[in-house]
Amino acid sequence: MFPKVCLRASRAISRADEITPPLQEDAPGRPVGGTAGTRSERHSVSFSVTPRIPGGSTVTHEVLNQVPPLAGHDVADDAVLLDGLEREGAGWAVPEVRGLGRLAGTGHAQEQGRLANEHPPVLRTHDRFGNRVDEVEFHPAWHELMTVAVTHGLHGSAWADPRPGAHVARAAKFYVWRVDAGHGCPISMTYASVPALRQAPELAARYEPLLARPEYDFGLRAPLTKNALLAGMSMTEKQGGSDVRANTTEASPLPDGTYRLTGHKWFTSAPMCDMFLTLAQAPDGLTCFLVPRVLPDGALNPLRLMRLKDKLGNRSNASAEIEYEGALAWRVGAEGRGVRTIIEMVNMTRLDCVIGAASGMRQGVAAAAHHAAHRKAFGGYLADQPLMRNVLADLAIESEAATLLMTRLAGATDRSVRGDGTETAFKRLALAVGKYWVCKRWPAHTAEALECLGGNGYVEESGMPRLFRESPLNSIWEGSGNVAALDLLRALRDPRTLETFFDEVALSQGADKRLDAAVKDARESLTDTATIEYRARRVAERLALVLQASLLVRHGHPAVADAFCATRLAGDRGGAFGTLPPGLDLAPIIDRATPKIG
Repeated sequence: MFPKVCLRASRAISRADEITPPLQEDAPGRPVGGTAGTRSERHSVSFSVTPRIPGGSTVTHEVLNQVPPLAGHDVADDAVLLDGLEREGAGWAVPEVRGLGRLAGTGHAQEQGRLANEHPPVLRTHDRFGNRVDEVEFHPAWHELMTVAVTHGLHGSAWADPRPGAHVARAAKFYVWRVDAGHGCPISMTYASVPALRQAPELAARYEPLLARPEYDFGLRAPLTKNALLAGMSMTEKQGGSDVRANTTEASPLPDGTYRLTGHKWFTSAPMCDMFLTLAQAPDGLTCFLVPRVLPDGALNPLRLMRLKDKLGNRSNASAEIEYEGALAWRVGAEGRGVRTIIEMVNMTRLDCVIGAASGMRQGVAAAAHHAAHRKAFGGYLADQPLMRNVLADLAIESEAATLLMTRLAGATDRSVRGDGTETAFKRLALAVGKYWVCKRWPAHTAEALECLGGNGYVEESGMPRLFRESPLNSIWEGSGNVAALDLLRALRDPRTLETFFDEVALSQGADKRLDAAVKDARESLTDTATIEYRARRVAERLALVLQASLLVRHGHPAVADAFCATRLAGDRGGAFGTLPPGLDLAPIIDRATPKIG
């Protein structure tokens, strides 16, 4: 059983609360998964409503050919994900990932995700007496989702787990528990804060155990008096954006070794976290600091929440403009080394950007395939129409390539954390190309998946508009497309990163002539250094595609690998999804993407 949320605020009652139980695992013995069923076993919703109108006449409204809800399935029933867990050293985590996947597939979990977005957070700057409080209120659904995420260790628990593959297991759970993307933000930042905080061993010894504890303890209290903590980052300023070296926030040293921060931050997500890693200008240059929301004596640190951003998506998560009015801070790392210190955190959140985008693609193609399997048009099921099969297969190919790359990056992260220098060098370049390409592909992928549902996909009740609004975020967060592509060029300054990258790709050498030719082309694209910055996006795309193709050829389904190489490498496709050439084996590709309702 998953723990219920105990909060001071009363639990909101919704219709979903009345008809579904709290978030919990399936009862023992209940069958999960199953088969998709034959065509004759597919079904659509059909019922009649006969209202009586004044005068005695009636109007019959019969609902036909509507698709049943996509609920009651195991989100982790994903062959690419499960194979990746085994291959990357986390096979021991499969039962827990499957349990979380079954929970994510329940109607109740999906309803909690909807409610968290329908009732976004509210900023309370003052209490009724006029005292400054700077609190953010959330709907109970948010807290329920956070409780599940934290108790399953999606935040910092992997850092306290000595088992090989712990970070892979955590990545898989982050992938399946995507019923709401917004609450993943503080989860991701807490996970990523640990390696940066370790640059200050005394602070890490004090706070890391609380960041890793699988307990959700919401509320503004002195950090060391709480059962567990959440951490965020606060870097972006009005004048700088990604150019954090242009930051103007000042850090004034005090005799006891602490600092006072004065300045503004233009975009700070999850401001209700217990502490933040932030950048400010110290006497010797840009420096990283740890800033708690509440001071050890219980007083609020003068970190003022000015307003919450009105965002395109990610609406369940609060993002704030804040002012440091002499906020007390502890230095993390040496003065003047702020970027080098906090980049440890940024690289971890970039991994989560790839995980989130891959998960979003899987959600999109699953929704499209489910709809097509139950919706009839033009005399048959959509899933049997040749052109729709082309679209579904193309979406599934993109999704599988993204998930396979995500699991490989998670494995590299796990081994890098454990001291593997080769994997560290590989991850440095592979993560940059993965962050660029997978996040770039997500919006177009989601738009096509939404279109598979037609007008039903355009209405909010389908959930597809919310998924679509989320899709641009991961390409922006932690460095937009240009920043990611330029990061790739910085990675190339270390020759070993390129060597380890092509060593990985070479493991598939000779398996597919199209891939061999693409690898040769990708290498040659790096030789023209005079124009490489201008071409950085093209370089990133080519490197990402050869890496994905290599992984698919070695570890993916043969039909998926063949179709990927034919279209993404050989160029036998149009500009939109659904332009696969004839002669490909689409049946297994579509079947792997279609959810199995238990």
